[in-house]
Amino acid sequence: MTSTPVRLHSWLRLQCEGVPLAARADSLCRAFQDCPEVRQAVYLSWQPQARIYSHEGAAQHLPPGLGAPLLASDQLLFERLADEGRLDLDQVRQLDCWLSGRLRRAAISYGQVFDLALEPGQAGLLLVEVCEGVSLDWLGWVQDLLTTLLSTVNGVLRGSPLLGHDPQPSLLLDAQGRPLELNAALLALLAERPLTDVSGFLPVNQQVLVRACLEQQRAIEGVEAQFEERILIWTFIPDLQENRVLARCREATAQVLAEREAAKARRLYRLIIENTTDLISRHTPEGYFLDASPASWTLLGYWPEELRGLPAHGLFHAQNLASLVQRARDALEQDGYHTMTYRIRHRAGHYLWFETACRAIRETYTGTVVEVVSVSRDITSRVEAEENKRRLAEVVEANTDPVLFIDPSGQVTYLNPAARRILRLGEQQPMPALSEFFASDDLERLQREGWSTAERDGSWNLETRLQPPSGGPSVPVSLVLLAHRPAGGERYYSLVARDMTERELRDVQQRHHQDELAHTARLVTLGELASGIAHEINQPLAAVVNYANASQRYLQALGTNPQAAERVAQGLERITLHANHASEVIKRLRAFLRKGQRRMQALDVAEVAREAVRMCAWEASNCQVTIEEQLPDNLPPVYADRVLLEQVLLNLLRNAIDANRESHRGQPSMIVLAADLASDGRVEISVHDQGPGVSEAELEKIFTPFYTSKVDGLGLGLSMSRSIIEGFGGELQARRVSVGLLMRCYLPLVGPLKIISGVNE
Repeated sequence: MTSTPVRLHSWLRLQCEGVPLAARADSLCRAFQDCPEVRQAVYLSWQPQARIYSHEGAAQHLPPGLGAPLLASDQLLFERLADEGRLDLDQVRQLDCWLSGRLRRAAISYGQVFDLALEPGQAGLLLVEVCEGVSLDWLGWVQDLLTTLLSTVNGVLRGSPLLGHDPQPSLLLDAQGRPLELNAALLALLAERPLTDVSGFLPVNQQVLVRACLEQQRAIEGVEAQFEERILIWTFIPDLQENRVLARCREATAQVLAEREAAKARRLYRLIIENTTDLISRHTPEGYFLDASPASWTLLGYWPEELRGLPAHGLFHAQNLASLVQRARDALEQDGYHTMTYRIRHRAGHYLWFETACRAIRETYTGTVVEVVSVSRDITSRVEAEENKRRLAEVVEANTDPVLFIDPSGQVTYLNPAARRILRLGEQQPMPALSEFFASDDLERLQREGWSTAERDGSWNLETRLQPPSGGPSVPVSLVLLAHRPAGGERYYSLVARDMTERELRDVQQRHHQDELAHTARLVTLGELASGIAHEINQPLAAVVNYANASQRYLQALGTNPQAAERVAQGLERITLHANHASEVIKRLRAFLRKGQRRMQALDVAEVAREAVRMCAWEASNCQVTIEEQLPDNLPPVYADRVLLEQVLLNLLRNAIDANRESHRGQPSMIVLAADLASDGRVEISVHDQGPGVSEAELEKIFTPFYTSKVDGLGLGLSMSRSIIEGFGGELQARRVSVGLLMRCYLPLVGPLKIISGVNE
């Protein structure tokens, strides 16, 4: 009810300014609808030619009346209102007129209509529907009030001559920044909101702006304000005579959002240009530098400003210069695009291999090349790697020892010339099967232990004889089976054979031993990688085996144990979980070892720790080990890779289980898994076992690669775990305590970690 007088005042001001009838009708109807007793208010103007009342404004229209529209008439209602001035709605519904049918179809029955002419010389009526049971007497008082106001409207002083006709949303503010008067455009912007919401459309510092506008006697432009999803730009114009301010606004949501997106795109473009490792440069058609990205310093040793005006071909190697420049110009002129590989001189004097993609920028009308944009990258390492591969292929081809390449299915895919000679195969003959030149016993031994040993140790040796497929005497050889896994490729194997025919004539045993040592030395790096991956996946595989064995036992007890089927289902579910986890571990561990991108995210430490506990719960139960969780739910998040963090916690828990089992064989024991916020602001995760602990000497070596106290251990678990945690910007420590061993893992919170890891938000 408090906003109704303000609404009536705004309507009266609009009536004074002579704004369009629809705007005045909407303002009057909104004033009535602010009353809780009123359901709706509609203004209808009299159309003399059609002899019906027509809807005005944006309020919901009444449905058509009953009967033929061409015969519609409200003449009887018009005459009754002219005589009586006011009628109840139930009286209108009884009249033979077009509006009575419209009321019946709209189910409007309680309220009044009264004669009210908003437009001089044009009759009209105001229809007010009120709630059932509310007295209608007050509507007569309202009619008298509106009639009196309309009769004196010409004598009301206009607050602002231009306010009513301003197409932009506008309002008058007093010296304290309080709204005095709103124009029709601003009322339309408010729509159905109460007038008190107009302050939300204004800038939050409107009072300061109004005071500055009046004190400094100047207009203030371009003030931005946001209300919900809308962005408005306000202009404050002082009216010094009346000590008030006219505030005008315009809708600028699309414009401001577009400008923000454009600014964001420019910042992103600049960020990409300034931080990309590729050299992005602009050139004249003749090849002179116009500009270059900061990568020029990293790649060539020149700052961008030093390159401007220099000819790019002045840095080319002399052997590339003659044909390269002309070929590039011809391609850009004809195709507009060219890619070239060449050598370029670094500022220090040495040469690098570059790969450059150029695109021509043409003049719109003539098509003439006016500028060239280039993206260059250093491919020296790739060229050298390809050259090394070429040289290696030449070495394999020229090697006097037979070399055979074999795929994982056991099919021979390549024979070097020495292998073809020893097997008496022509260049055009197809690749033989292993069974064609291996004896059955040797082939069985290869299948039984050769592949697995090569997978595990990197190589496998065999003294055997090769039988040429076409017949003839066999050749005694010493074979070395090597397992290879190139970066990103599929594993394959090679057989390197040493012809031992003249072994009886020369003492070749020592040389053979040296060859084996040389092969082993060349495979150390590959062996370390394979061992690391094998160790990281060993834990989930061990869990899979345990769950499978338990499921088999429960299957045998299906007839006697009613819970056996449920246990089997749980075992299969956990086998699937650990198998999927092993797959994720391989993928994440390979990416981690390559120092590539990791799937970093904000993590709930308690949730990750509980998941690790769940994955080793069955194993702990079988060893009678209870894992006590002290994991609060209100810890701040850390930023890490979920799978790698789970793997670290799982490794610590399984080590703790093994330690408890060693000290409490057949007896119950406990592990405490706790998490808390450390005093230095990091999250601390601790695993405390009840095992035998370690000595001071063992504690110093506990994180050393390949050091282990387990009979079947590789000694890589804790070393790899520490590397993972340090990769997150954290710390992994081991501490001797009175009982068992305490492992503590510290992880930084989300904010600091983003700075450490260099993540660009």
